[in-house]
Order: sequence, then structure tokens, then C-alpha cells
Amino acid sequence: MRIRSTVRHTEEVKVDVYTLNGEKMTWRAATQPVGTALRIAPGFTARAFDVAPGLDAQLEAHYSADEGRYLITKLELTASDGEITHRALRLISIESIMRAAAPHCIALSLDDGAPNMSAHELTTTEGRILPAWLAEQVVARGNRSERMEAIELLYGIAALSGNPPVQAIQQELGIPHRTASDWTKKARAEGRLAGMSYIVGRQADG
Repeated sequence: MRIRSTVRHTEEVKVDVYTLNGEKMTWRAATQPVGTALRIAPGFTARAFDVAPGLDAQLEAHYSADEGRYLITKLELTASDGEITHRALRLISIESIMRAAAPHCIALSLDDGAPNMSAHELTTTEGRILPAWLAEQVVARGNRSERMEAIELLYGIAALSGNPPVQAIQQELGIPHRTASDWTKKARAEGRLAGMSYIVGRQADG
């Protein structure tokens, strides 16, 4: 990919991400190829802090080729002060934890070589995956190759974490839903989204 690195942002949920062996997650742990230019870690453990007042969480997830996403296989909650109440449980967003953790587990290349960085390292201070100037270039006419690379990355981050990928592409690039859906279909037709898919039934064109 020809995407340049930018400054990391503070995620909406603070997470520490580890391999299934307990080592700190880096791009080197991403060994499972998906799409045409991405690799992902086969599984991970994420420790999330302050997911609700006084509550921390730890989840374990494994990649499923059949589902095309990470499946959560374990979830543990810890009350740092007090108890785990029904009210606190209602405030916990598992989707937010997955959305924050998944980019740590996806590796990509900056210059068409072997993967050498995590998708997490691309995120910006505005909470974006792609900086605004690059998103504008992706949308511009004549940048079809770069556009498809961006669609693969954005789709992968969303789908692997169980979030609506077409909606994520629409918001990230500032384009109509119909356009995001069309570009997604083209990327899939080119084989760029192999091994990645959104949960069946949530979004017909995702």
C-alpha cells in the first residue's frame, strides 16, 4: 500500500492488545493473509480499561475464516472498586473494545513491500484511519488503485471487528452510502476482501 503513517490518536476505549501467547501485539504477530495486501494475527487478547465506572474487561478473540472476522471466545470483567452492577453492565460496549483492538492486529505495507506496520499506527489525532488529505486523494478521479487499497484497509478494520464496513467507509471518506457500497462491491470482485466479511444479516451490501 502507498499509505503514509500519521500520529496515533487516543482511542475511545483504552486497550492493551496481546498475542494469544501473552506477548505485546505488534505487526510481526500478523501471520494470516487476508485480502490482497493485509495480514492479521490469528487471535488476540485485549485488556480494556474503564469500560464502565470501576470496571475493566479482558476478552479473547480468534479469527474465523468461515465468518471472515474475529469471534470473541472469552470475556472477563473485573471491578477495581466496588462491585459489578447491572447498571454498569448495560454501559459496556463490546463493539467499542473490538473496534479499538482490531487495528493492532492488522499488518500492512506502506510501499508495496512486505507488511511492516500495524493499522493502528496509521490512525490520526482526529480518530481517523486515513488523514483527511489522503481521504480526499482516494476519492478523487484517477486514483482507482489507491482507492481500492484504501477500501480494503477500511473494510478489513471494520469487518474484522464486527462493525458495519460500508458505513465505516462512508464516514471515513465522506462519500454517499451508495458510492461506498459500489466501491466495496468492486473491491470484492477484485478479490481484495477475501477472508473478510461482515456478519450476515446486518447489512445486505456489506
